[in-house]
Amino acid sequence: MKIGVLGSGLMGKEAARDLATNEGVTAVGLADIDIKRAQAVCDQLNSTKLTAYQVNASDIGDLADYMSQFDVIINALFYSFNEIVAKTAIQVGVSSVDLGGHIGHMTDKVLALQEEAKEAGVTLIPDLGVAPGMINILSGHGAEKLDKLTSIQLFVGGIPVRPEPPFEYNHVFSMEGVFDHYTDPSLIVRNGIKQEVESLTEVETVYFEKFGPLEAFHTSGGTSTLSLSYPDIDTLEYKTIRYPGHAEKFKLLVDLNLTRMDYEVELNGQKINPREVLLKVLDPIVDLKDKDDAVLLRVKVSGEKGGVPTTYDYEMSTFKDRDNNVTAMARATANTISVVAQMIGNGTITKSGVYPPEQIVPGDKYIKEMAKRGVTIHESTNSKAHVNI
Repeated sequence: MKIGVLGSGLMGKEAARDLATNEGVTAVGLADIDIKRAQAVCDQLNSTKLTAYQVNASDIGDLADYMSQFDVIINALFYSFNEIVAKTAIQVGVSSVDLGGHIGHMTDKVLALQEEAKEAGVTLIPDLGVAPGMINILSGHGAEKLDKLTSIQLFVGGIPVRPEPPFEYNHVFSMEGVFDHYTDPSLIVRNGIKQEVESLTEVETVYFEKFGPLEAFHTSGGTSTLSLSYPDIDTLEYKTIRYPGHAEKFKLLVDLNLTRMDYEVELNGQKINPREVLLKVLDPIVDLKDKDDAVLLRVKVSGEKGGVPTTYDYEMSTFKDRDNNVTAMARATANTISVVAQMIGNGTITKSGVYPPEQIVPGDKYIKEMAKRGVTIHESTNSKAHVNI
């Protein structure tokens, strides 16, 4: 199979690395608006399967010419390109996957292309990162095993292995994205009712092996498409994991209007957005640089099986690959999108149309493929039979 990657940034590079090392993949394209950047990544990965391309993703003709050469496209560009890539995939008759983006309802726009994708005979799967992405696949896997689904609880965090003050946090993707997740309200389902709660609230303590007590709190975007896929669910909550005290510190910044996009102050006759200033101030403080990071994940899927209350737990702790200098977040994210792209390419996934990950990705095969790449997801079951006394 031939797979084309759009974007030679960190996620595109790591997806290309995985594709190049797998036997079933015969050719890998790596496209960027800057051909030198794409070529530099190809030179570094040093595989005869890899070819660099210069592509302007804003130019539909340019995009279509590139995409039509492959069986599947991995879109590792900024989320604002997701709709144009999905529409072009339908136009040229090629399946495609992306890393998601619920800001500006981008994923909803991709999902709205269901009928066109079906008619074109292509498979489009958005939201294939970690959260959303891995958590969706594992939620779907657990839900499939139950006769009745009642609850999905999600906990995910990318954190430094050795935290440093003042935030005990280093960003592993855009700090702007972090601000959005902390500022926008969080969609949850509680007692069967969809509702919004303030992000950075309802802090609880969580524990993972090799770590002391950590905290988890609501942030936006994490429940993604799950409330649509499981409209009758009683409980659906997503919380972000950080070191203790992080939520309280960032809540102060949010309450002071320092993270809002739509807020300005006047200073010396000039209008200034405090968020832009804060981003510049924080950047050198929270830059991961060459430090080790970890991605922690826990998915709890509960309901009934054979009339017995049952919970399927999925847990993962992934660390930086020091040999290849790949962050834990890149390992978990890029391998997820690469594995699913290959599932489409090799015929494991055959349904045409647009589907969120929980509805189409086979969880058992996904878990096995991720384990081959050093990303181990542990599954455990807890059943509580009713005892009559």
